[in-house]
Amino acid sequence: MLKGVKAVLFDLDGTLVDSMWMWKDIDIEYLGKYGCELPPELQKEIEGMSFSETAVHFKKRFGLSQSLDEIKAEWIEMAKYKYAHEVPMKPGALSFLQYLKSHGVRAGIGTSNSRELLDAVMDSLGLNRFIDCCMTSCEAGAGKPAPDIYLKVAESLGAKPGECLVFEDTPAGLQAGINAGIRVCAMEDKYVADQQETICRLADYYIHDFTQVLDGTYRKLKPDEKENVKPC
Repeated sequence: MLKGVKAVLFDLDGTLVDSMWMWKDIDIEYLGKYGCELPPELQKEIEGMSFSETAVHFKKRFGLSQSLDEIKAEWIEMAKYKYAHEVPMKPGALSFLQYLKSHGVRAGIGTSNSRELLDAVMDSLGLNRFIDCCMTSCEAGAGKPAPDIYLKVAESLGAKPGECLVFEDTPAGLQAGINAGIRVCAMEDKYVADQQETICRLADYYIHDFTQVLDGTYRKLKPDEKENVKPC
């Protein structure tokens, strides 16, 4: 998987760190304050959107009177403590980051989350030791599945798309990597389990945790297998 790779690009939530567990509760609590219930299809509606795009969607979808800045500030306030104290790395992530560092492979993060929450978890987990470039979709100018964020992170790392590998957990994120011309590896996350078949159709590789990258037990999906692939 890593042959010829000069830079590895990571999504943050659900891929490099285990943080998706908190967002449903935050959405329920947030919407409840304004007399709204959480629609079951909401997560699919906002998948891949930047933090700002998500705020726009919420404002229109639920008729919120708050400004976009007020919506985002409230989300950040609700989530920041958890990102700073309760969000762990995904299994094997630390060993994989150490491997990349020791082998001279650059690493970057491209996330749909806010800069404030990204910085909080980076500081909490000491990720700055291993990550050479961090960018949010707001900073890149477009959410996923647009390729902008991964193209810009790759450029910042001095690597061409063909020299990179993207790790993602959602269809929109995987499609962003594909649209950027980069090979993509799907990271298993139970919060997108209902989209697993789509994920397997998009991904070049599939892993349950990062140790599989290093020990070679990852699943490689060949092009002719992806047409009729069963869920991983």
